[in-house]
Amino acid sequence: MKNKIQVQPVMDALEIIGGKWKFPILYSLCGGKKRFKDLLEDIGKITPKMLSSELKSLECNGLVSRKAIATVPVTVEYELTEYGETLEPLLRHIQAWGINHRKKIIDSIK
Repeated sequence: MKNKIQVQPVMDALEIIGGKWKFPILYSLCGGKKRFKDLLEDIGKITPKMLSSELKSLECNGLVSRKAIATVPVTVEYELTEYGETLEPLLRHIQAWGINHRKKIIDSIK
């Protein structure tokens, strides 16, 4: 009998890091600390409200930390926590897969 594939751990992970915006946010933070404005620029079409919501969710799950700096106006920086950094290899593999997939599609059109 083959080993049964355990789907629940995948579902658990996707509950926390799935969706349209969480991977791009996490990937952007692989480069180090970012301000809210920088994240908006990196990610592109995300709205400030959605970015704020997704960052709060990632923070609640211990993947991202938020630091407010007392300036006028207040500067807020985000970075991956030590736990969040454990996702970096996965994010890099997904990026590589995406590059290969895009190449495959483009090559199939030629």
